[in-house]
Amino acid sequence: MFFSWAGSLGNQHLLFSFMLYTACGVGSGQVLYSVPEEAKHGTFVGRIAQDLGLDVGELVSRLFRVVSKGRRDYLEVNVQNGILFVNSRIDREELCGQHSVCSIHLEVIVDKPLQVFHVEVEIKDINDNPPLFSVKEQKLFIPESRLSDSRFPLEGASDPDIGINALLTYSLSINDYFILDVKSKNGQDKLVELVLKKTLDREEVPEHHLILTATDGGKPELTGTVQLLITVLDVNDNAPTFERSEYEVKILENAASGTLVIKLNASDADEGTNREILYSFNSLSPSVIKDKFHINSDTGELTVQRNLDFEQVNSYKFRVDATDKGNLPMVGHCTIRVDVMDANDNAPELAVTSLSIPVREDAPPGTVIALISVSDRDSGANGQVTCSMSPPSPFTLVSTFRNYYSLVLESSVDRESMPGYDLVVTARDGGSPVLWATASVSVGIADVNDNAPAFDQPLYTLFVKENNPPGSHIFTLSASDPDAQENALVSYFLVERRVGERPLSSYVSVHSESGKVYALQPLDHEELELLQFQVSARDGGFPPLSSNVSLQVFVLDENDNAPVVLPPHSGFSPVTEVVSQSVAVGHVVAKIRAVDADSGYNAWLCYELLPEVGTGRSPFRVGLYTGEISTTRALDESDGPKQTLLVLVKDHGEPTLKATATVIVSLVETGKEFKGSFLASRDLAKTGVGQKALVDVNVYLIIAICSVSSLLVLSLLLYVALRCSTPPQGFYGPGKSTAMCSNTVGSWSYSHQQRQKICSGEGAAKNDLMAFSPNLPPCPGSYVGEQAEHMQNSGNVSVNFYF
Repeated sequence: MFFSWAGSLGNQHLLFSFMLYTACGVGSGQVLYSVPEEAKHGTFVGRIAQDLGLDVGELVSRLFRVVSKGRRDYLEVNVQNGILFVNSRIDREELCGQHSVCSIHLEVIVDKPLQVFHVEVEIKDINDNPPLFSVKEQKLFIPESRLSDSRFPLEGASDPDIGINALLTYSLSINDYFILDVKSKNGQDKLVELVLKKTLDREEVPEHHLILTATDGGKPELTGTVQLLITVLDVNDNAPTFERSEYEVKILENAASGTLVIKLNASDADEGTNREILYSFNSLSPSVIKDKFHINSDTGELTVQRNLDFEQVNSYKFRVDATDKGNLPMVGHCTIRVDVMDANDNAPELAVTSLSIPVREDAPPGTVIALISVSDRDSGANGQVTCSMSPPSPFTLVSTFRNYYSLVLESSVDRESMPGYDLVVTARDGGSPVLWATASVSVGIADVNDNAPAFDQPLYTLFVKENNPPGSHIFTLSASDPDAQENALVSYFLVERRVGERPLSSYVSVHSESGKVYALQPLDHEELELLQFQVSARDGGFPPLSSNVSLQVFVLDENDNAPVVLPPHSGFSPVTEVVSQSVAVGHVVAKIRAVDADSGYNAWLCYELLPEVGTGRSPFRVGLYTGEISTTRALDESDGPKQTLLVLVKDHGEPTLKATATVIVSLVETGKEFKGSFLASRDLAKTGVGQKALVDVNVYLIIAICSVSSLLVLSLLLYVALRCSTPPQGFYGPGKSTAMCSNTVGSWSYSHQQRQKICSGEGAAKNDLMAFSPNLPPCPGSYVGEQAEHMQNSGNVSVNFYF
């Protein structure tokens, strides 16, 4: 906004013109304001939010901010109402010097979505500086012989203001001898000369004291004065004169010391020593002129003494005096203007303002990371700068306004692949040779929880012996998370489920920090062979991410179960087996059955017959793995009527576990045995004790009949012939003897884990003959008939004949 302090009609017209210009600026993407210098704090500049088309209520939420390059906080924005106001004192002369246009460039940035606006605030000059002369008193020495209309240059005043405020007019105090002649060049530089209108007379007035007043064109007017002390000299006929009153010279700023700028040539109409001329800088020339240039007093050659710098001073204007060597020296003057031409001697300069560093790895493309401004103190093509960035990265440079760039995220970033980028921004000018400058920008990538913990393998198989101590460590899980800090902090949890009727947590637990898996109670192979469960690894991010791993724990068997003898030999009372003294060698008396709850070698049972103390060689033996008790020789009366057999059952575990079974074998004579067996067969058929006793009765009845009648031989031959032709039901082929399963007492030996029944087939085939008695046919539905039919159907009947 432009402030009108005078309130005149002209100022109102200027305000209207500026508002029209501002409207044009907004339409083109740039807003222009103006404010007078020395404005007080809080002075209204403009409604920047409204002019940029922004909603005032969204300024805070959209992170409205203003960035000013290389300037103090002269201006500030109230984010509550979007008004731009003066924050601190602005001195245009201090800020911009003698430049005709002075402005402050602001970058306005808002997010969501990202927008960048450019605002220029022009600082208007006010008449706050009076004209100033370089000295308080100027001395002139004028010979009395000078003619009327002679001119004497005066040092003019300077005004740091610009425009009309720096437009100076001069006036001279009232006198009879001198008047002022002011010449203007280019509307700005003015040559002030003192003109002699009346011949001087040193004897009448040796000195003249005048006041030179300079007045600027501001409102109100400001003035400055200097004292003129004019000394009238005697005897000076002719002063030296230059070919021209003013010389203009151009020279490159990189001109070496000693380079000739110009060779001056002045002449004097006098003769002799009065025409010999010495050249010198005017006594009022500033010291910088004498520092930068050197003039040869004899030849008038003006040369470069020290390096010139176009960026510091691009033009020098000074006076050179030509003084003759008369008794009363006379001086001629000329003005020299040296314009310094630019050379490409300044590399570009870069300034980086960070905005969003570090960058979150989930930042969307288009995020502004930093603002980069470039400048070059040279002019023309030497000051035209272009920017580039290396090495290749997910970032790019976007030109926003003239020499302003934004470092923008172009594609997605991943901290786990690249935790940071070291970028180099290079600025090159258009001069010859090309100069450049670089700036390093380190962009770190901030971690986001985008990786779940991961195990080395999806399934772990463990082998744990049963009967482990409670709380024993069985395994250690380890999951890795490529994220950082709390996002990579992994905790372990048991995925709860039920194992049978009990929760999984009653069997195992996992330490949340170390991942160690513990067995909370002793495991029992007989109860649980395989325990399968899952463990979850969860990181500490928000939201947390997790993954699961499966574990299968095989419980290895230990020999912790002794063999168990199955009925009927499992009781405390020993079982009595009745055996005839006439049984053949290898006759099976009984079979011991036992089981072992363990598995493998721990459940592999073997049987051993313990010898009786004080007895000789026993006529019985037990099958090592079948448990069948059979005769080893023919029985006789010396063996006694009763034999007590102690069978030891052992497994193959470490250490070996054992069990015992006691069997009493009662030996009877052949006839008694037949009678007792016949009676016992009926009892056994009723009680279901077994089939073997009943079979023995039938065998002995057949033997008794064969001993009475020799016709049995013929019947036997006929039977054999019939058997070879058509085998009767219940018999196998000729000459083939199959293993017979044990009687109802039982002699099964099997593993409890495998549930496999083992049928014994140990020993040679028996040569005795067995036949069923015709007097005792099996009754349908009877126990003995059912057992016989079952044995025939199962193919486990061995038919033997006794002679």
